Amino acid sequence: MTEGDSPTIARRRVRLALRQARERAGLTQNQVAEEMEWSLSKVIRIENGDVSVSQNDLRPLLAYLGIKDKAVVADLLAATRIARTRRGQAWYQAVEFRDTLTDGMRKLIEYESEATEIRSYSIYYIPGHLQTPAYAEALMSRYEDELSEELRTRRIEARNKRREVLQARNVKYLLMVDESVLRRTIGGTEVFAEQLRRLKQAAEEDGVRIRMVPFSQDAAVTNNASFDLLKLGQGEVLYRETGLNDEMIEDPETIAKHRARYDRVWHEVADEADTIQFIERQIKELERATTERALRKNP
Repeated sequence: MTEGDSPTIARRRVRLALRQARERAGLTQNQVAEEMEWSLSKVIRIENGDVSVSQNDLRPLLAYLGIKDKAVVADLLAATRIARTRRGQAWYQAVEFRDTLTDGMRKLIEYESEATEIRSYSIYYIPGHLQTPAYAEALMSRYEDELSEELRTRRIEARNKRREVLQARNVKYLLMVDESVLRRTIGGTEVFAEQLRRLKQAAEEDGVRIRMVPFSQDAAVTNNASFDLLKLGQGEVLYRETGLNDEMIEDPETIAKHRARYDRVWHEVADEADTIQFIERQIKELERATTERALRKNP
């Protein structure tokens, strides 16, 4: 349904419909570009969602791709009109963030502002929008040799803005973390204790459902990648991140596999109550370690 769609959702519906129609027709992007007398980059940018196709361009493109059903054509034309509605520049499109964020991260942030449900799985650290400033800064300090101070600062700012956006919306959020995430003292005992208290608060006050995958669990969701599944209207997208790169995936088969694994493991691991108890024990251990260190310094 086009009615009620945001420009982001409408643009996604159009570009997916075009890509799927092209693939069903057995056409390459280059063939489409030649037929439409466009540059190849224009076709790629439309299918990637970097630009919106105009209604004047869409009509002949639909005919070439074999989409002739009047209802479908009318719906896609209406979606294109919505997709090209101007809403002002989003904060992540500003110059200072354009060179800081990857393409995948920009799309993640855009979709987060529209998602009704988010499922996250993390194998290394607390997700960005749940991080405290001190935790985020400690995490970024690990990349001193790779990122300038300005870039690290911008990325921390981006995480803070993501947190503000999600807190302002009523989004169903499920977070599943590996046990190591709740043990790895990034930033030291005091910083990490504060981070765990924030995580506990998110579960108790913000409605975030958190479950831990214990070391005793014999099957992880993935071997080496954290990911987010975001529900957008009737569809779902996958953002996947490793230590070296990140990507936004919209292939239905890949998304379905990740969702099935996530749901299966979610019901096998420690539930919310047990996870919160584990977090509370970790906080106490960290506070005890901090106190003992202070006593040794000032006997």
